Amino acid sequence: MPQNYQLLNPNTDRTTTKTLLHETIPITGAILSATYGTYPNEGNIKNYTHGMFQSVYDYPYLSSSANHIFDITMGYDESSALSQSSHTAVMMQKKKINIYNQMSQVLLGYTGSNNEVEIFESDLDYGDNDRQMRECFFVNYSRLLSKDQVKPGTFSITLGSGSWESPYISTAGRLTLTDRSASLTQGTKNTPGGTYGVLYSGSNADSRCGLVFYEAAIVVLSASCFMTGAAETAIGDFYNLDYSSVGKRSLAASMVSSSISGNCDALRHRIYDMSYNNTTEINSTIYFCRAPHNSFNYSSNPTYTTSGKINVKNVASDPPVSYITTVGLYNAQNELLAVAKLSEPLKKDPSNEITLRVRLDY
Repeated sequence: MPQNYQLLNPNTDRTTTKTLLHETIPITGAILSATYGTYPNEGNIKNYTHGMFQSVYDYPYLSSSANHIFDITMGYDESSALSQSSHTAVMMQKKKINIYNQMSQVLLGYTGSNNEVEIFESDLDYGDNDRQMRECFFVNYSRLLSKDQVKPGTFSITLGSGSWESPYISTAGRLTLTDRSASLTQGTKNTPGGTYGVLYSGSNADSRCGLVFYEAAIVVLSASCFMTGAAETAIGDFYNLDYSSVGKRSLAASMVSSSISGNCDALRHRIYDMSYNNTTEINSTIYFCRAPHNSFNYSSNPTYTTSGKINVKNVASDPPVSYITTVGLYNAQNELLAVAKLSEPLKKDPSNEITLRVRLDY
């Protein structure tokens, strides 16, 4: 036990800091399609009986070494033209509308006295009914990869906007979306679901195609990503059930008449790659443990003295000497709470003072 204690002044001997650690997460499209089996029935793609979303793993999901990467789903607002579609085969319409409403409630919150859901908008002024995204795909990244949040300004996803057989065989058929205008200090918007940035496919404002919510690690892709040409016509074969002319479906037909899992398969087929930097937030309390010149000059080790004499002194008039090897942090009841070990002993005598910086991370 220590012979004496040095009290810490909470105003001068303690401070707090926050450190952000970032890690690049690249995800290649090869993992999403036909790597662990035959598309669309790969072993690393898990579909559920409820059919409301699809999970993607980095390895066959039945393996103990598989890691969950993200979930994919889709939906549209009940005010969308797709909900009043004239298609004869309508599939899972209520679930698609419910998914859109749920995502809106979680990420944007409610609006108005009737608690109406917000419409996703591809700008930083949501609520002004401008650039609305009523038909969306949602990519929800797992916390295993995103950690505390996605770092603003680092997200990128490349999609194939070409034909079903070769959606991104050429550079012209690749559509790269980035949150190029976002950073830690600007280009983002605060919402009940956290901050978000806008995804751009080009350098002008008309190229806005989606949103990325950083804390939630959720990407909202507008169906307009797959509109091509000056007239913004939808891809004619966005989804193909059996790689034939019979199974070919346009974007609208797929979103209305195909299951949610089928639309997730179609999106996976068109993801070339994606990447972002995650963020790990480390909060620290730093204690400045000071050893004044007239304290801690005697060791608490029982072998320090023999018969009342200090063993490390050869001459009685020499000043006492000790070596600091450990710092202990105690509460007001002198109960030991934390221990810090020094990399090497520090010599301490009445001629010097030592300040040790102890950091507790949490």
